[in-house]
Formats: sequence, C-alpha cells, structure tokens
Amino acid sequence: MRTALGFRAHSGWAAMVVVAGSLDSPRVLERRRIEIADPEMPGSKQPFHAAADLPFPQAEALVRSAADSSRALALEAMSATLKRLRALGHEIAGCGLLLGSGKALPELEKILASHALIHTAEGELFRDVLMWAAKEYRLPVTGVREKDLDASALKRIGSLGKLIGPPWTQDQKYAAMAALMTLGSA
Repeated sequence: MRTALGFRAHSGWAAMVVVAGSLDSPRVLERRRIEIADPEMPGSKQPFHAAADLPFPQAEALVRSAADSSRALALEAMSATLKRLRALGHEIAGCGLLLGSGKALPELEKILASHALIHTAEGELFRDVLMWAAKEYRLPVTGVREKDLDASALKRIGSLGKLIGPPWTQDQKYAAMAALMTLGSA
C-alpha cells in the first residue's frame, strides 16, 4: 500500500501521522508524537531562547549542538517508522511537512537580538530537522503552508476522529492533510 508521512513540528516535538488512500478516502495507519529535542540537553527544546543571553560563541555552539542532537533524534524516529511500514509491505511515497511563513531568517546575531525572530527560528529549526531526516532517507518532501490547506478537505479529515478515536487534534489533522497532499502529488 502506498503511504506517506505527515509532520507538524513544535518546539522539541512533532505530530506524525502516516496515511494511505486519498483526500476522498483517507486511511490513518499511525499517529504519534515524536520527540526531536533531547530532554537531557539543557536548552534543546528552545535553543534560540537558551542562547539569547549567552556570549555569541557559546550561543552559536549551543544552537549548533541542539540542531545536531535534534537531527539525530528525527533520523532515529523516522528510521523506526520506515522500518515498521516497510516490514508491513508499505511503499513510502514521501513526507508532507507543515511550513512556516517562508520568510528568510537573518544571521544568528540578528535572530538572538529579536524575541520574535527567536520564535520564528525555533519553528524553522525543527521543521528543517524533519526535512533533513526525510532527505537522508531519500524521501520526497512536500512542504505545505497551513494557510493553503483546503478548509472543506480539513473538515472531512476532521470527521475521521469519530472513527479512529483520540488523539485527533489540529496537529494530527494538519499532518494527515500534508501527508495526503504528498500522496496526491507523488
């Protein structure tokens, strides 16, 4: 069965949904939260916040270290999911990833000087980590802006919650939509 993974990232974690089928006839195979920040690493959930008050060389090292750690965790989570799906005979068409605004970020010093940019950079970091992990497995990534999600399709996806039970929050619905869009474009 052709499947796709969908992700909606947050600071240190992401909602992951695996789907098959189409927008008209979706099938949710798996949904869970994956951790992409090491709870043992201080500042890893919000590395730009943690780096904001540090001298620049330490700030740069903390952000780099957190990003490297998050990449490893995303790779581990994706590896386990892909192995499970392939063992069941599924073909993975790609990944759908909910994106941010798409505005380019300035250099790190300017990011750390602006609280608004710190939030933006953290969102981008965790989305980039997921995109990187997917590309490491040579999976095509379909980036989807939340504002571009079709409202009527979201309503249909939302009704799946009655069939499959909780959790079926906005995170899972959006991730499922991104995955289904990936299947439609693959």
